[in-house]
Amino acid sequence: MSRAAGVLGRSASGGQVPALAHAAAKRGLDLFLATLGLVVAAFLLLPIVLAIRLRHGGAVIYRDRRVGRGGTSFDCLKFRTMVRDADLVLERHLARSPAARAEWQATRKLRDDPRILGRVGRFLRRTSLDELPQLWNVLKGEMSLVGPRPIAREELAYYAEQGHWYLAVRPGLTGPWQVDGRSDTGYARRVRLDVEYAQNPSLGRDLRILLRTPGALLSGRGAY
Repeated sequence: MSRAAGVLGRSASGGQVPALAHAAAKRGLDLFLATLGLVVAAFLLLPIVLAIRLRHGGAVIYRDRRVGRGGTSFDCLKFRTMVRDADLVLERHLARSPAARAEWQATRKLRDDPRILGRVGRFLRRTSLDELPQLWNVLKGEMSLVGPRPIAREELAYYAEQGHWYLAVRPGLTGPWQVDGRSDTGYARRVRLDVEYAQNPSLGRDLRILLRTPGALLSGRGAY
């Protein structure tokens, strides 16, 4: 058993909880709340789809390959908030602006992102409504409601020898990073938060993060 697998059943208080029981309870919570979330959010989906399609055209859903538990890859779903050829736009922007390149290397985010799809894209980013389609990733078992932020495979380099902790759990729709300042949180701290989360699994902690998430979204801190 790996070091990561060996702690998956440890509660926040340090007591031992059977790993399978913890995993089953967490999965049950994911299925229940993700289903409820899709039902509650259903009235938002059509306006968002129409806003993207009618104002900007093109695809409504953006699929980005991310790393899941155990190193598997999956398509992380979002409402599209970026212009076409976003990768090329980013490459050109970073080549012209050393400050933007330094910001991107530190956080993998840009406060003034030239790829954002106008007012619609900025609104969806600021409110995190662009991530609603990830409830489907949760239902499919590719993500959890709570966990580390989904990352691209090349970002595993930031985790270095601690990467196995990230791979021990499912990435989350929300998590320690999201309630700790989102894009204002540097990557080094993000790694520490992810590793600490994986080392100390607890349904109680998951519920606390879920309860803190609406406040984090309403504050708008780090949302860009």
